[in-house]
Amino acid sequence: MHIEFRHLKTIKAIHDAGGLARAADILHITQSALSHQIKGLEQQAGIELFVRRSKPMRLSPAGQKLLRLAEEVLPRIAALEEEFSGLREGKSGRLHIAIECHACFDWLLPVLESFRKAWPEVDVDIRPGLQFEALPALLRQEVDLVISSDPEDLPGVTFVPLFDYEPVFVASADHPLARKPYVEAEDFAGEMLITYPVERGRLDVFSQLLGPAGVEPRAVRQVELSAVILLLVASNRGVAVLPDWVVRGVWSNDAYVTRPLTRNGITRRLYGAVRSEDAQKPYIAHVLRLARTEPPKLQRAG
Repeated sequence: MHIEFRHLKTIKAIHDAGGLARAADILHITQSALSHQIKGLEQQAGIELFVRRSKPMRLSPAGQKLLRLAEEVLPRIAALEEEFSGLREGKSGRLHIAIECHACFDWLLPVLESFRKAWPEVDVDIRPGLQFEALPALLRQEVDLVISSDPEDLPGVTFVPLFDYEPVFVASADHPLARKPYVEAEDFAGEMLITYPVERGRLDVFSQLLGPAGVEPRAVRQVELSAVILLLVASNRGVAVLPDWVVRGVWSNDAYVTRPLTRNGITRRLYGAVRSEDAQKPYIAHVLRLARTEPPKLQRAG
């Protein structure tokens, strides 16, 4: 038996309408064409699908089985058509994000909250587990946006500048280094350095300061959360280097001090990497705009 999509629509329309004339109107075909379609379907099935002597017209037990199939399949087809329509119009899609910057959660979550309100049909997810293989995952279409401070020249990938930030030294107000106007690599030699649990090459303090100077801190303690890092620093358990957007909340707290790294400070730039073919998708362009505007808001809030 060869069941077509139109057969399911026919069964459902006749059941809902209770007769051929109204069902033909619903389906926008003639009553004669509808009758011919029903006869053809019954010939294929080898069994009657309708009890014709009843008013309103009723489905036979075999027809009821076909109706149950129609009621299961037709809504799924309609949902798929709606999803395809949203994709064509740029209203829906997927935004899976990989983060190469551990501290990025502190500003990315407000970005995604604003994005969710504007694009409720876009599926959003964050994939921190891909942070060390994020760009290959982008090319394999496993993720759609990579947050990174290390742009690369990759065919098919566009790096969109988001904003500049400053990694800053954070210490307890009682710490001896709090008296210095800025800190240098050598100042870390005797210190317990508290960092995020990522490889050193992904940490600004190592890639931009300690590594080039050949300086090793006394010890390194890895902590997952920014709030816990700040708590440990306030307790004089160590020092840290964090992006300026993370420490915005402690600028007015006299338990901490923040200092530039080196006399002139260090400036880094964060990028959003997307597949070049996706860069102009409306929702991709919108999330990148939001990502550019959120950090200044956070800085003013501090």
